[in-house]
Amino acid sequence: MQKYLFAGENKAGSLEQPLAAKFVPDNLDGFYGQEHIVDRDRLLNRAILSDRVGSIIFFGPSGTGKTALAKIISKHTKSYFIETNAVIIGVADIKKIVEQAEVRQKAYNQRTILLLDEIHHFNRTQQDALLPYVEKGVISMIGITTENPYFYINSALISRSLVFEFKPLADESIRKIIISVLNDKERGLGKYSVKITEDAVEHIIKYSNGDARKALNAVEIGVLTTPPDRVGNINFDLKTAEESIQHKSVVYDKSGDGHYDHISAFIKSIRGSDPDAALYWLTKMLDAGEDPKFIARRIVIAASEDVGNADPNALNVAVSALQSVEFVGMPEAKIPLAQACLYVSCAPKSNAVYNALSSAEEEVQKGKTRSVPEHLKDSNERYLYPHNYPGHFIPQEYMPEHKIFYKPTEQGFEEEIKKRLEQWRKKQV
Repeated sequence: MQKYLFAGENKAGSLEQPLAAKFVPDNLDGFYGQEHIVDRDRLLNRAILSDRVGSIIFFGPSGTGKTALAKIISKHTKSYFIETNAVIIGVADIKKIVEQAEVRQKAYNQRTILLLDEIHHFNRTQQDALLPYVEKGVISMIGITTENPYFYINSALISRSLVFEFKPLADESIRKIIISVLNDKERGLGKYSVKITEDAVEHIIKYSNGDARKALNAVEIGVLTTPPDRVGNINFDLKTAEESIQHKSVVYDKSGDGHYDHISAFIKSIRGSDPDAALYWLTKMLDAGEDPKFIARRIVIAASEDVGNADPNALNVAVSALQSVEFVGMPEAKIPLAQACLYVSCAPKSNAVYNALSSAEEEVQKGKTRSVPEHLKDSNERYLYPHNYPGHFIPQEYMPEHKIFYKPTEQGFEEEIKKRLEQWRKKQV
């Protein structure tokens, strides 16, 4: 039995539910994605099919199947199932739910499952009120949240629950959901004759960013607002997809010339100190699905090759952006990428480091081979320790037939380096 507490039951004459709310699978066979927790050999799969679900917490991004899986549990259990939202119930409501659950348990030997959506809004007092009854088994709780439960739910409640993390849906899972909803005549859009193009499907998949709800909303609005043609077909093309998901298609061949042309324009805009152009190419590449780690690595290279010691902090900012991409992930990682792009673009420019490296490489490969001077060899007593001398500097030979590779410019911080080096080099042997 399923009950909707304070949420309004679906009665005749009520507003029709959005497609994303209606299109909920009846069983695990129709549930796409999250294979790491619902595959046949997984604990949760076995618990659902055997009606042995205890208290659990689902957390992860929106539109990844948390509520859908909870609804599947409600259809497979003999327990009394109550669904509500943590935002709208208080301690008094919890006590009423518990009292009724105790009656069902004693009178009918029936368990009660309480689905709490947005459980991260449940304050400590509400959690403490529920905890004893979860401990006793009077209530089995299914908590759903987009936030990390370890930050919002007290440890006692978490320790009595199994915690499952939901991941953004893979492209193939979104594709299966789109095809299923277009074929389903009862809960989906199967009663319409929809002819959807492959590029329209790809566009929705791409810009749903692993969110099935976003994909379903786009399909629904596209189908319901597109008039049928003369034979009754609804032609769902790329333009319809763009309007439905409110995102223009930006396309270039990421494995061909488009890939190299765009990254070239990006790097040359950074080198040319044009932050606006660099940001445009960055945004276009991300919009077209370019690998953000590839872009971040190019910013790191530019920070050394084109800025170098004119602003040593440019490399720190660029490397931090690369780490942010790996740690945070998209779409949020766009922000540190933009920060690094703009910082490196606006930094003073110098290719002196790159030129020094090129000169040193050429000398190693084509010049005279030099041996290590005796006083620089390990544990040699003739070595003069610079820190023992004024200014922490003492002239001595560090390379036979010394040759200058690094020629700092007067750009940014390199101007200070240049002055320092000129003083040292005048004293050097």
